[in-house]
This record gives sequence, C-alpha cells and structure tokens, in this order.
Amino acid sequence: MSEKGRSRAVFLDRDGTIIREVSYLNRLSDIRLLPNVSKAISMLNLAGFKVVVVSNQSGVARGLFDTSFVKKCHDVIEKRLKRAGASVDAWYFCPHHPTEGSPPFRKKCSCRKPEAGLLKRACSELGIEPSLSFMVGDSLRDLEAGWNGGTRSILVLTGYGEKTLKEMDFLQRKQVSFVAKNLFDASKWIIDQGLNSLQES
Repeated sequence: MSEKGRSRAVFLDRDGTIIREVSYLNRLSDIRLLPNVSKAISMLNLAGFKVVVVSNQSGVARGLFDTSFVKKCHDVIEKRLKRAGASVDAWYFCPHHPTEGSPPFRKKCSCRKPEAGLLKRACSELGIEPSLSFMVGDSLRDLEAGWNGGTRSILVLTGYGEKTLKEMDFLQRKQVSFVAKNLFDASKWIIDQGLNSLQES
C-alpha cells in the first residue's frame, strides 16, 4: 500500500504479453502462456503489486466470438497461472470497435486502448494509485493507454513488441520507461524500481 493509502499495480496487456499472440484468438486450445510469465506475475504478487489485465477484444464486435468466450479464456489463463503460484487480481476487456460490427459493440468508447477507460475503472474499483503503477504491453496503444491513465509504460519485445519499437518515433521512445525482452524482464525492472525508491527514501 502506498503512502496515499492506495495500491501500486502493474497493468498487463494480454495477447503478446501474457500469452502467445494469435490473431483473434477464438479457440481455447490455442492459449499458450509465454515463457516465464507465471514466474513474472508471481514476483509481482510477492512484491505487493496488484496485477490487472487490460485487453482490447474487438473480435466481439466483429462477431468472431462473444464476451462469454473471452471470460472462458481468462478462466483458463488464470487456472494455469494459479497452478504455478501466480494470480491476477482483476481482468478488464473492451469488446468494442468504432467501425466494425453492429451495436451495441460497434461504437466509439473510452475503454478501447489507447484510451485509458479500463485503467481508470480499475484504479477506481481496486483503489490503485496510477502514478505508482505501470502499464506493460507490446503495442503502442498499450503504452499510450498507460500514459493517458497516468502510469509509466513499459514495452515488451514479445508479440508485436519488436515491430512496435521499430515504428515508434523519437519522442515516443523517450516516453517509454523501459524496453524489456519479455514480461519476466519487465517485472524484475519494476521491482528494482521499488527497491531503489525505498533505499533513497
């Protein structure tokens, strides 16, 4: 818990950060945790961070799967993490797309990253202080969602991460707090920042 009485959190993108990137994942059998993800999340749990997954799932709007399937995916991932001693505090996802599909899912919303609606909702519901928190993902929209939500943003080079890094301009790269090989690398860096802050205080 922070000095302000609010929790620190690490917000995680799902596809390409926690699990293998599959374009519009629509089969439970395609879910694959990326290497050392369970260990990375367990480290964050032990360090006192809330772990919150925030994900765009426009496949719902596009009619490729429904919201119940997204929740089933999260149940599968959560069970695999728990077997390895790791846990996610909350899962949030955006089912919308501004131009694809039909209402109510075809709409411009505040929850589709790079908007920060999911992060803001989590901060409100879970008592999270964004200025003490981090957003980790493999796309520019993940990084921007973190910046828009008041967190520090970390790029992982899994998923679309290497492509994202190549396409970012100089100012965007300057805003990134850390470029990590993967979630495990990102988690170690985040925890080190907290330890360094304690030593300086």
